[in-house]
Amino acid sequence: MATKVSLGFAKLSDMELDNFAQSVVDALTGNATYPQPPVTLANLQAAKDDFTTKLAAAQVGGPADTAAKNNSRQTLVGMLRQVAIYVQMNCNNDVALLLGSGFQAQNVNNAQVPLTRPEGLVIKNGTSGQLVARVNPVKNTSMYEGRAKDDTGDWQPSIFTGDSQHIIFNGLTPGKTYTVQVRALGGSTGQSDWSDPSSHMAM
Repeated sequence: MATKVSLGFAKLSDMELDNFAQSVVDALTGNATYPQPPVTLANLQAAKDDFTTKLAAAQVGGPADTAAKNNSRQTLVGMLRQVAIYVQMNCNNDVALLLGSGFQAQNVNNAQVPLTRPEGLVIKNGTSGQLVARVNPVKNTSMYEGRAKDDTGDWQPSIFTGDSQHIIFNGLTPGKTYTVQVRALGGSTGQSDWSDPSSHMAM
């Protein structure tokens, strides 16, 4: 079965896309499997940083700021699509190599099957300011999205991983309790429902 790169990142929310783009830059930096992407990592990072800046401005600005943010998003998504095609051509149908690029894999046999909600959410402490969550693997998905919030009630930017056993949240405040949820990405609806929430104190 051919391994295909998912282009579902184009449907992510602004905050999720911002985080996803950075994860791709980080994953491709020094990655020998993908030495010459069609968009240089410097240019991709610059487009991501521009989007981050314009996204922040749009949250407090007016229609012109929103239009500038949307244009920046379109540019960033276009670059990511170019890199995704390059990854598709160079991953040699190896899912591990594909996921190593920071992109998601599309399950072509089961792409039209709704995903079940992740269950068995367990959270433990990692290093200082870090929580590590795990869930039972969800069939037919290759990527998980995790989100966390403290008692202010605002969800932080999502994190993405292909490993259901190591969903890592960094940059948390020691002594604060965070509520965490996880969902699987892919399937006929694009994502599963969020898992039941679970809370844990960062150390």
